[in-house]
Amino acid sequence: MSRFSLRLASLKSGLFWRTFFLLGALTTLSMTAWVGMISVVQHEPQVQQISSQVISVVTITQAALTHSAPELRRELLFDLVANEGIRVFTLEDDDKVEPPPANALMPDIEKLVRAKLGPDTRFSSKVNGTPGFWVSFKIDDDAYWLMLERERIRGLTGIQWLGWASVVSVVSLIGAAFISSLINLPLRRLTQATRAFAQGRRPAPLPEKGPAEIMEANRSFNQMVVQLQQVESDRAVILAGISHDLRTPLARMQLEVEMADLSKEAREGMQSDIGQMDDIIGQFLDYAKPTEASSFTNIDLSALLEETAHEAERLPDVRIHTEITADAHAMGNATDLKRVINNLIENARRYGKTPGSDVTEIDIRCSFKGSHAARRVVIEVQDHGTGVPDEQIEQLLKPFTRLDAARGQANGAGLGLAIVERVIQRHGAELQVRNREGGGLQVQISMKAV
Repeated sequence: MSRFSLRLASLKSGLFWRTFFLLGALTTLSMTAWVGMISVVQHEPQVQQISSQVISVVTITQAALTHSAPELRRELLFDLVANEGIRVFTLEDDDKVEPPPANALMPDIEKLVRAKLGPDTRFSSKVNGTPGFWVSFKIDDDAYWLMLERERIRGLTGIQWLGWASVVSVVSLIGAAFISSLINLPLRRLTQATRAFAQGRRPAPLPEKGPAEIMEANRSFNQMVVQLQQVESDRAVILAGISHDLRTPLARMQLEVEMADLSKEAREGMQSDIGQMDDIIGQFLDYAKPTEASSFTNIDLSALLEETAHEAERLPDVRIHTEITADAHAMGNATDLKRVINNLIENARRYGKTPGSDVTEIDIRCSFKGSHAARRVVIEVQDHGTGVPDEQIEQLLKPFTRLDAARGQANGAGLGLAIVERVIQRHGAELQVRNREGGGLQVQISMKAV
């Protein structure tokens, strides 16, 4: 499977999202604790720094203005504005004074500054409509405002903290997604390989590298695949050999029956028994035969069903009714799928006689379901017999199982529907068996359309 498909599958993985959210929650808690710790730790140093800066600026400005010659004070004020960004204004009673900045640092700053400059020191964030950091001081009996630019004393604002925290959180979440993807990648590979093997395909060997647990799991899976395929191959060879060894004496028996001096009833009875034995051997072979995904081609299911229905109409006790949509295509093995339809028809012919007659009425339908990537071809084969008890439907698909009631009167090895399920499973299709409304058994096959 391609790297893109693996990444797309990871987005749908419950384990991926669980790991992602756990890492995200851990990162968020860590970030919250870190911001809280930094805020607490830096509070006192930041208060001391800002307070010392304000006290120094006010004290130096106050001393410079006090000890400078009167004719030089105007030039000194211009220098303070131009070089230091400090402005000095006369404090008037009618000044429009707004409260100082509302933050966690300001109460402690006011306390320290007033302890040095006097308890009547005033603070403001805006005086007469001019924003800044305003501090009052006195020279003799005259009161003045000293305005500092906010940038000189302002630390990180709440918005800045939020911005930095958001950036770090986004980077952390991206990292969490990357780590989750790396952690789940070996499991996704194992899941994809297991699904492919269950559908009859041979997956590529999993990489035997990485952590010890992953390496051991992949090595065990690779060995299991090789061993199961060897068992499957050995079983097919053994059954093929057994069937060959059995069919040789059956052929001799058939010839001897033809040449023997027997009554017509005895000859037909023996020929029927030999034919049933040969059919059973054929079912064993069909059940043991593997269906390789490498043999799949684009099949015209509409044409295949029409051909199979036409062949079945030659049977004297079968009546076929078809509703087949044209140009229904799917990937698969044409021989195996035709065997599936023939098995369903034969199963219906044997067990699904229409009540009150010796004829089996079989409906074969083919239609589309869904659209675009979810489009599927749905094949239905149903008879008009008596059906089976609902609690026994699951047993129909088990190998070597024959019901002894309504559908158990015919001969066989009980592999017909087991072969159907095995082939359908190898094609990655869906099989549903249920009773038809009005009587009879309905088998539905759903395959991905191409």
